Amino acid sequence: MMQKERTFAMIKPDAVQRGFVGEIMSRFEKKGIKIVAMKLVAVDRKLAEKHYGVHKGKPFFEPTVKYIISSPVVAMVLEGVNVIEMVRAMTGATDPQKAAMGTIRGDYGQFIGRNIIHASDGKDTAQFEINLWFSSDEIASYQRIDEDWLTE
Repeated sequence: MMQKERTFAMIKPDAVQRGFVGEIMSRFEKKGIKIVAMKLVAVDRKLAEKHYGVHKGKPFFEPTVKYIISSPVVAMVLEGVNVIEMVRAMTGATDPQKAAMGTIRGDYGQFIGRNIIHASDGKDTAQFEINLWFSSDEIASYQRIDEDWLTE
């Protein structure tokens, strides 16, 4: 059986405010990606600054922090085979104006400063972000009934 991995994704304030939470979650579920943790979070400045810490000192750091703390987000841990790469492909290019139609950002985003969703860009980032947003007891381990039908 192929190796499963976990990734972190965050439905950002603009998507929450515009009512896209269910649609975005549905896309992941329909793809066969398992949601193993999820919560609605009113993000405080400290958490936002830790999450975007690698960008500290860049011109977009402060506007991004302000954006993330402006409204609740939905934080998720997603699980599946090659899930990091798969979720990144589903989210589309960071700039929604360059994202392909059919991707989450391509379908719902308009501007880079309001780009709907965040997804970890690699294994180390995924682990860091999962640990930042979730404790181990908040992450469920379970077998979905369709898992045997999704992988070889």
